[in-house]
Amino acid sequence: MSGQIVVTGLGVISPIGIGVSEFWKAALDGRSGVSAIEGFDPFPMDGYRSKVAGQIHGFAPERYLDSVQAERVDRYAQFALVAAKEALADSGLQMAKENPRRIGVIVGAGMGGMVMGEREITQLYQSQRPHRVHPNFIPVITLNSASGIVAMAHGAKGPNYTISTACSSSAHALGQAMQCIREGRADVVITVGADASITPLVFAGFCSLRALSTKYNDQPERASRPFDRSRDGFVMGEGAGALVLESSAHAKKRKARIYAEVAGYAATSEAYHMVIPREDGEEIAVTMRLAMADAGIATSQIDYINAHATSTSIGDAVEAKAIRQVFRSRADKIAVSATKSLIGHTLGAAGAIGGVATVLGIHTGQIHPTANFEEPDPACDLRGLSASVQERNVKAALLNAFGFGSNNAAVVIKRYAS
Repeated sequence: MSGQIVVTGLGVISPIGIGVSEFWKAALDGRSGVSAIEGFDPFPMDGYRSKVAGQIHGFAPERYLDSVQAERVDRYAQFALVAAKEALADSGLQMAKENPRRIGVIVGAGMGGMVMGEREITQLYQSQRPHRVHPNFIPVITLNSASGIVAMAHGAKGPNYTISTACSSSAHALGQAMQCIREGRADVVITVGADASITPLVFAGFCSLRALSTKYNDQPERASRPFDRSRDGFVMGEGAGALVLESSAHAKKRKARIYAEVAGYAATSEAYHMVIPREDGEEIAVTMRLAMADAGIATSQIDYINAHATSTSIGDAVEAKAIRQVFRSRADKIAVSATKSLIGHTLGAAGAIGGVATVLGIHTGQIHPTANFEEPDPACDLRGLSASVQERNVKAALLNAFGFGSNNAAVVIKRYAS
C-alpha cells in the first residue's frame, strides 16, 4: 500500500481551450465550444442528420510537438501527447531524476486512430494499390498507440496500457492508475484520456444510431444541454485530458504542489444493453456506492458530482434517478455540473477532462456552469444544477462515467489533507 494517491499535474486540450488556464477560464464563463461542421471533404453535410460538434479549431501539432512526433501519430494521439506534456510540466516532475521503471502510463481511448484509419481505407479502395498503404498504418491505428507514444516521449518504463470502454474509458484509466500506485507497482502514473473521432464514418454511425442532437443545427452553441427539458441527443466532441497521479510520499519527497487526492474507484457492468442504461438507475447507484466505500467516505461527505450527463433523454434522467437513490433528500444540497454541456461528448476523453474539471473545482472552490440549462426537466430533478458558477467548499466529489457495452465507472476525488 502506498497511502494517499494525489494529483500533481493537469493538462487539457478541448474545444474551449488548449491548456488548463484557457480551458478553465472558458468553463467558468460557461462558454460553449460547439460549432457547425463545415463538411467532411468530399462529403457535404446535407446527408447527415446532425451537423454540429465540439471541434478543436486551428490545432497545429507542430506548435506543441516535434515534427517526428506530430507526423507519426493520429490526431487523437497528438492530443494525448500535448495534454500529457502540459500535465508533466505542471507537475514539476523531472524525469531525469526519476527511476523510469516506476513511472507508468495509462490511457483511456474509445475509438483510437480513426482519422488515419478512415483515410487509408478510403484511399485503398479508391486506388486499389495495397502496396501504398501507409507503412505505419497498423501501429498508428491501434488503441494503445497513444500510451506507447506518451511513454516513449518521456522515457516512462513502468506499466503501460490502454483501457477502451467507450465513454467511460478514461474514468477507468484514472481508477486503474490509482490502483496501480496503491499496489506499489509505480510511484507515478501519467493518466490520459483522448479521442478524435469527428470523422465521416464515425459521425455517420452515431447519426444512424439516432444518438446525436439534431434540433439545434442552426444554433450549435445550444445543442449540448444536459438535464434540460429540450435536450434531444448528445453532441460529439474531441480532445484530451491528462492528470499526473503519484503516491503522496513520492510527491512530498520532491516537494510537489498537490491539487487533490484520488481516493476511490468502482467499475461495474449492468449486463443489460449495449447502448441504453437500465431505467431504474440501480446499477449506476451501486457503482457510486462502491466508489465511496472504496474511498472510505459516507454519502454525507460528497459535496459535488461531475455528472456523465451526455444530454440524451434517457441517460440524463437515469443518472439523476440514481443520484436520488444514493443521496436521497441530500441530493438537493450537492452541486452538480455537466462538463459535456461546454465541449460535447469527447468519448474516451470524457472521464479525464471531467476529472480535470473536478480537480479544479475542488482546488479553486468554483464549480463551472452547466451550459444551456434553461428549463429544468422534472425527470432530472437535481437542484444542485446551475447555469452559473457555484462557489462551493468542496471536500469530496464524485466523477461519473458510463459507456456503451453496459459499462459503469465512478471515481472519488477529494481535497488533499496531509
